[in-house]
Amino acid sequence: MSEALFSRPAAERAGTHLLVMLHGYGSSAAAMASLFPALPEHVTGAALSGPLDVGGERGWFLLDYLLTHDFAEVVASAQRVLDWQDAHADGYASVSLLGYSQGMAMATTLMRLRPGAYRAAVGLSGFVLRNDLLELSESPPADPAARVPFFWGRDPRDPVINSDAVAHGAAWLEGHTRLTSRTYPGMGHGVGADELRDVAVFLRHYLPATA
Repeated sequence: MSEALFSRPAAERAGTHLLVMLHGYGSSAAAMASLFPALPEHVTGAALSGPLDVGGERGWFLLDYLLTHDFAEVVASAQRVLDWQDAHADGYASVSLLGYSQGMAMATTLMRLRPGAYRAAVGLSGFVLRNDLLELSESPPADPAARVPFFWGRDPRDPVINSDAVAHGAAWLEGHTRLTSRTYPGMGHGVGADELRDVAVFLRHYLPATA
């Protein structure tokens, strides 16, 4: 995996909360880096780049309109992120995730592969993978208060994420996370200013400033 784009210099990262940021299909780490100004001052953003070449941009795994996927490819990409995290996450107060579109599918997959590793997570205009193997191995905490806080923002008429994927994502998130769900009519398949303000509030609440 290529080097991440960070929101602050290396000398200023220790003790902050690390937010691993995962872009969408046919996008880039630079697109996620454009969100850095919205992050709270005590959060360090690290925008990673997917391994798949998508017409000169990047992706995490092949995807079609119905959001079908090759799970082996998903796991290989997830392992690359986990390897990067293991090599670079020392010295931070915590690790959290933010994924846009396909990046939200990656973020929720990472949560499923490594339970308990993340303080909080954010999904923007995205979806959750359907996978029997993952579902068989899952056992979310019985106490909802012990689940990972998750912010899910989307346009209810998002033209990219189909209604079945929305319903599946809602069911999984409600059953496995402490969900904060917000909709932004008219935003389309993108990221809006009102949404970013809500994300910042969410992150300040669950990733408090450290001493």
